[in-house]
Amino acid sequence: MLILASASPRRRELLTQAGFSFQVESISVTEAPRPGEDPIHLVKRLAREKAEAVFSAASKHHASKDPLLVLGADTVVVCDREILNKPAGDADAARMLRLLAGRTHQVITGVCLISSLGVEVAAETTRVTMLALSNEEILAYVATREPMDKAGAYAIQGRACRWIPRIVGCYFNVVGLPIALVNTMIESAHSQLAPHPVS
Repeated sequence: MLILASASPRRRELLTQAGFSFQVESISVTEAPRPGEDPIHLVKRLAREKAEAVFSAASKHHASKDPLLVLGADTVVVCDREILNKPAGDADAARMLRLLAGRTHQVITGVCLISSLGVEVAAETTRVTMLALSNEEILAYVATREPMDKAGAYAIQGRACRWIPRIVGCYFNVVGLPIALVNTMIESAHSQLAPHPVS
């Protein structure tokens, strides 16, 4: 049984689109970076904290013969070495978009898969180029409310797609979950957890 340790509707949609059967159980964790913590370490740590919390709770009442797998994830946007999480409000969203406009930034997602085999943690990075934006375009976009629950204050799969001429790396990573990486991790776990015939 696969459990997604995330409340993100984008991650649910991506796993469903990829054909996975799963349940959703999310536990809130503090997402603030620690002093001096680099972005890759941050997203990997948060993905692990989310997965560990859900695995600990789920394993207490897991009675199925199907092995328990818990997937955690966390995504940040990085520009000028600044980590951009979800905006705190309209002004913060507009500030982030002004920072990103006309430049290339990084989107980094940490993923963690926990099973009876142990813990596997990885990260995926995608470079995203955004067109220059006028202040009017930024304020109109913020007014749609689309940026408010997105790292970096934009959704590449939403209205902001018109401003993204180029990416280098995994598109789905920018949406919120690097599906190919996740699939590789899950398939590896399943192959190791599968019962082997007695010879």
